[in-house]
Amino acid sequence: MSEFTLHPRLEADTIMLGRFPLSLLLLHKDANYPWFILVPQRPGLTEIHQLSDADRDQLMKESCQLAKALEQLYSPDKLNLATIGNMVPQLHFHHVVRFESDPAWPAPIWGAVPAVEYEPGVMRQQIDEICKVLMVGAFKPSSQIS
Repeated sequence: MSEFTLHPRLEADTIMLGRFPLSLLLLHKDANYPWFILVPQRPGLTEIHQLSDADRDQLMKESCQLAKALEQLYSPDKLNLATIGNMVPQLHFHHVVRFESDPAWPAPIWGAVPAVEYEPGVMRQQIDEICKVLMVGAFKPSSQIS
């Protein structure tokens, strides 16, 4: 079995926030939306059904923990969850906070508007807030990973 490595596009477009028992948690660099991505650390997978039953259950636990944290932090109008994979075949699970006031509403976010970079202070605040809320579970922020 090959070793897990993050797809180069995910590596380029995101910041790693930390790890759950199964998945990496990434923040997308597009500031148009609070946009988080779970990536199960299993090599060669492209679809959720390819996970073992135990890993699939774990991914759902991690997704639910993240979704609850996002609802607590942002009070969104809608939380969009998706595993699309047309551009990045590696299995990854988008969690996008949506508001009726966001630039793509009500359409999907992909390709709707040009990406906007985070202001450094705003990105740091996003990271600190989500990591603080997730610390009650099995999540380890990047700063605590050896």
